[in-house]
Amino acid sequence: MAATHEEAVTDYVRHDLKSYRDLPKNLYQIQTKYRDEIRPRFGLMRGREFIMKDAYSFDKDQAGALKTYELMYAAYQAIFDRLGVKYRIVQADAGNIGGSQTHEFQLLADAGEDALLVCEESDFAANVEVCPAIDADPQVSSEAEKATEKFATPGLKTIRQLSEFTKVPEKELVKTLFFSANEGLNPKDTSLKAFAVLLRGSDEVNPIKLKNLLGMSNPPNMLTDEEVRQVSGASPGSCGPVGLKIPVYLDTGVEGLKNYIVGANEDGFHLKNINHPRDFQPTKVADLRMAQAGDKSPDGKGLLKSYRGIEVGHVFYLGTKYSEKMKAVYLDPQGKSQVLEMGCYGIGVTRTVQACIEQSHDKDGIIWPISIAPFQVHICCLDPKDANVLAASEKIYQDLREQNVDVLMDDRDERPGIKFKDADLLGMPLRIVIGKKGLDQGEIECVIRRTKEVKKISPDQASKQILAQVQTLTKEGQ
Repeated sequence: MAATHEEAVTDYVRHDLKSYRDLPKNLYQIQTKYRDEIRPRFGLMRGREFIMKDAYSFDKDQAGALKTYELMYAAYQAIFDRLGVKYRIVQADAGNIGGSQTHEFQLLADAGEDALLVCEESDFAANVEVCPAIDADPQVSSEAEKATEKFATPGLKTIRQLSEFTKVPEKELVKTLFFSANEGLNPKDTSLKAFAVLLRGSDEVNPIKLKNLLGMSNPPNMLTDEEVRQVSGASPGSCGPVGLKIPVYLDTGVEGLKNYIVGANEDGFHLKNINHPRDFQPTKVADLRMAQAGDKSPDGKGLLKSYRGIEVGHVFYLGTKYSEKMKAVYLDPQGKSQVLEMGCYGIGVTRTVQACIEQSHDKDGIIWPISIAPFQVHICCLDPKDANVLAASEKIYQDLREQNVDVLMDDRDERPGIKFKDADLLGMPLRIVIGKKGLDQGEIECVIRRTKEVKKISPDQASKQILAQVQTLTKEGQ
């Protein structure tokens, strides 16, 4: 059973849709899926069995496909807005599914697997994998270029050690990383193909940006220590760009630096006062580093803040990636054969429920959003053996059911403390407490689970007031 079904649905459509009159078309399925999970996690996340909703759209042209994409994007927005959860729509990498445009719907939660960068002064949000890295205060040196000097750095292997030795901050040092460029080459060609990436010492390379820059299917592998020695003549920690015979890609963070320090491609030595393009010619300057909290938002409206997110929905504009290869075509009004434009869209149904719990809970248990709560109201009948208490509880239960409110009745013969603890653990939005002492005083308690706010209501008006509270929570999306 596949995780997604682009090929299967495209195969079905290419035999069924023949004319432009059949378009646009959007097919969907909701099914149980399974995976051999290699990332077991605590709690409810990453289970082997899950329910997924997939949809696949087919249009006559790119304009139609992008319109469908926008419609599905808006539909997903409406779904998560109605859930009443904290989420962000983030720019993302298409991964193996492919496509030129894609967005993830991420619920914000401390237990999230994905690292997100979000601008709190605008709607910008992106997965860290693809977020542009823009310094809030760009490093641009105005120094005059100095003569190159070689100096000994015995036993220094890391940027931190080099920084301590030279008294130069890590962000002003430059490190050289080496990657394999053998993907897609003739397998009979066993020669080592490599390229180098230059970053500031304080930065981290972004493998997804490297993959996309070079048009690779997967992020490139780093070279082994022995392979690094083959291409540079030195061990890792003493390598630099000067004299390399392989492509050298320069991160934009290095672009404004002058007179910086790099490895000398000789063990135990470094070079100072290196400048590009005087001392080496970069193959290309590009954004190749991981963006981080404190960077400037790409829309220019503030700084980025770091969050964790759980991906619960994803939309892709696929274009003709699958339809062209599988010859999924239709006849236009002139009778000419045209390739279908596609999109695909997914929501993890069970994953969304799990993510809501990860986002919305406290030390006592779950806090369900009312939109997906198993029950909207939880009645705790504290004295079920008392005829008046039981009658009042059953009346409210029936009144609410008649108003299409989902109600759970706890009429077990248990102590109140046990019932309250279980009610908090289950996390229904409203808890109604009905006991003999309260009825004798002419009051029933209504407890809002999210805020723990307690409201005293009259038994005669209880059903009406509880219904009004349900409607208020629904309107507020809580």
